[in-house]
Amino acid sequence: MSSNRRDFLKKATLLSSVAVTLPSLNNSAMAAAPGFNMWGYAAPKIDKVRIGVIGVGMRGPGAVDRLSYIEGTEIVALCDLHADRVTKAQGILTRKGLKEAKAYSGENGWMTMLKEQELDLVYICTPWEYHAPMSIAAMKAGAHVACEVPIGLTVKECWEVVRVSEQTKKHCMMLENCCYDFFEMLTLNMARQGMFGELVHAEGAYIHDLLDLNFNKNGYQDMWRLRENIKMNGNLYPTHGIGPIAQCMNINSGDRMTHLVAMQSADFMMGDKAKELAAKDSFYQEFVGKRFRGNMDTTLIKTEKGKTLMVQHDVTSPRPYSRLHLLSGTKGFAQKYPSEGIAFGHSFVKPDELKELYTKYTPELIKFIGEQAKQVGGHGGMDFMMDWRLIDCLRNGLPIDQPVYEGASWSVIVPLSVESVAKNSKTVNIPDFTKGAWRTNAPHDMTLNGGGTTGIRPKVEKAKSNQLDV
Repeated sequence: MSSNRRDFLKKATLLSSVAVTLPSLNNSAMAAAPGFNMWGYAAPKIDKVRIGVIGVGMRGPGAVDRLSYIEGTEIVALCDLHADRVTKAQGILTRKGLKEAKAYSGENGWMTMLKEQELDLVYICTPWEYHAPMSIAAMKAGAHVACEVPIGLTVKECWEVVRVSEQTKKHCMMLENCCYDFFEMLTLNMARQGMFGELVHAEGAYIHDLLDLNFNKNGYQDMWRLRENIKMNGNLYPTHGIGPIAQCMNINSGDRMTHLVAMQSADFMMGDKAKELAAKDSFYQEFVGKRFRGNMDTTLIKTEKGKTLMVQHDVTSPRPYSRLHLLSGTKGFAQKYPSEGIAFGHSFVKPDELKELYTKYTPELIKFIGEQAKQVGGHGGMDFMMDWRLIDCLRNGLPIDQPVYEGASWSVIVPLSVESVAKNSKTVNIPDFTKGAWRTNAPHDMTLNGGGTTGIRPKVEKAKSNQLDV
């Protein structure tokens, strides 16, 4: 870690300790500590959501673009380490005739933004190690938080994010966009209506060939994502896979994940890639000889009710993209990747039958905003649907679809898988961030099938975005 990053995190820790003093507790004490239950909590309505965006390098510009289409939002502040990125992001607003946001930059720019601006929502698109410190500081500054995945990299960070959300009564939503993809929401609706019977087993994954991108010196700032693949030897990116299947299985609202084991292959590609590049460019010499994370990590999870989940992670092998998304129940089965299929017996239903299932079980959220989401974009529309729904909840005083316990329980797989791999696939217990409330928490109606609210629904401009997915 560079000296700048060490200084950054020290300052972040100091700032995050100002508004709310957290007692020093170990994990077991944290688990027993009572707290306000953010599950089902409806924060006061916000007529116009004032937004500050931190990080407008890779994913941030897309967020600025998407949010600018939603009625009832105002992007009042933009922040990035580099001032030129903020300037480019300003152009997204001004080209649409919107008011320029207040610009912040530099190592401490985000801290100054939180001090100076009265924000309703802080939208965080920074490298992983800053997610927890920034989320905690933003909630203590009085804002709700929407943060890119994962919400934390250590068990302690995940607990602290939960505790601060409970203490401040500010929402902290980890932006797991895959929960809003079209097939995932279809199967969630079908699962909620009992079409698969009792779900017994589920699988998810993040299999994405990022080898060239992670070694691209013009890609991630200071090669931070490649460095994470050196620092942590486990499932670094579990939330895309676990999020949708966990919601289908009512994790944290009727069941909970209790323990996991993780097994990982050796690295067969990243070390060789570093040597190959270093032979041509001395820039890569520092990565030669490093111990990189293995190609494939497979994490197996057991729940309190005896169900199982499998989550895989591989971002180096030359394989087709897959998030897997598999649901296996007592009455039916669903799988996405390499193609979408649903079965109620030995074979998948025929295409016309699948079309009928889409017609019958496509949730109201997609019917309401799905086509506009496709036009605006963001990974086929799921990013925009996620943003729109969050603003919908904030403006109408509704519980959010992914409260802080979701982000914490899905993210904690990162450090726990690292621990399991390091201990030769030893079983590791998973904290109960709900502190027992999972027994009585009701599943959220993120499909809008329950009728939603008669309040204001944010509208969307008709113009199509030119923002490309990253």
